[in-house]
Amino acid sequence: MPLLQFVNRVWFEAGAIKRIGAELNRLGVKRPLICTDKGIAAVGILDQVKAHWPEGLPWTVYDGTPPNPTETAVKAALDVYRGEDCDGIVAIGGGSPIDLGKAVNLLASHAEPLAQYETARKGQGKIGKVGPLIAVPTTAGTGTEVSVGTIIVTADGRKSTIASPYLIPDAAICDPELTLKLPASLTAATGMDAVTHCIEAYLSPLYNPIADAIGLDGLKRAIGDGALERAVADGSDIKARSDMMMAAVEGALAFTKGLGAVHSMSHAAGRIERLKLHHGTLNAVLLPPVLRFNAPHVGGKLDAVAAAMGLKSGGEVSGAIVALNKRLGIPASLGAMGVTADAVDEMVGYAVDDVSTLTNPVRPSADDYRSLFVSSLSAS
Repeated sequence: MPLLQFVNRVWFEAGAIKRIGAELNRLGVKRPLICTDKGIAAVGILDQVKAHWPEGLPWTVYDGTPPNPTETAVKAALDVYRGEDCDGIVAIGGGSPIDLGKAVNLLASHAEPLAQYETARKGQGKIGKVGPLIAVPTTAGTGTEVSVGTIIVTADGRKSTIASPYLIPDAAICDPELTLKLPASLTAATGMDAVTHCIEAYLSPLYNPIADAIGLDGLKRAIGDGALERAVADGSDIKARSDMMMAAVEGALAFTKGLGAVHSMSHAAGRIERLKLHHGTLNAVLLPPVLRFNAPHVGGKLDAVAAAMGLKSGGEVSGAIVALNKRLGIPASLGAMGVTADAVDEMVGYAVDDVSTLTNPVRPSADDYRSLFVSSLSAS
């Protein structure tokens, strides 16, 4: 079984979940808290994990993770962690449970509130060593299992990026068999999250040729080789599931360069509590207009993106994403997702302040973001 080690230990293979006991033992965890959500429990994935759980090790579960994890949920999970005298975390699920697990791990050894650690507020210097954490992704999208960051809606209403090398999971168990029960709609949405990571990281102006190569390879797997559409069409296609899980890992490894305006806008829209918008779906919808906005500022980079996608030229990229979204059944606009014009001004303010704005190929102004949001309310 391949062990991949770049920023952390990644066990990557169908059946890799059998490594869970060995990793818990290696880290010396005796009383883990399992952070997950009710959907993961409902489809039987926890049973798949439990089949490989070490005999005699406590099985303590917090399954209250919301679709966009909040500081309130983090503190609820932290209460369970402390009440059960836990000494480590196993985060099982998509990006939300893993991000929640990272934040619980932070507050288990650091003072509240979470907002003080936000990257945009230069809070990363306040973050020190945390306890052990194992990430077990059940979707192929965020790549948070190999990343430095967590995204939490903090108590002050911000969808905050908190990042530090200390937040990287000690181990990730990437078992594509755990994604086989993911519905087609979530396969599409999470897959487009991975695609957006690969593209935005590559287009970031920061210098990192290694990250560039990794991002382009992830994009080729997902779109150029057709893994995303194959996984959506046939959820039992283990080769497609494996390629998408790798594309998600690669997207996160690539975004060590930072992301861009798609994520700034997605974070701003995703904090609208009443709508409970899915992050990957937002990225998919916002990617084409931001690509068109960035096109004059990226030189020939869009040609490399096009090549990875199997297209002839960079001029085709945004249109190809629009067409792909349609084939995947993703909404055509923010308006179709329930976002209304009266939310634009507030979203603009959050997008301007988002840390991902700093690594967009050109820094959008408030007016730029306003135009992008308004245009995204209707179909591209």
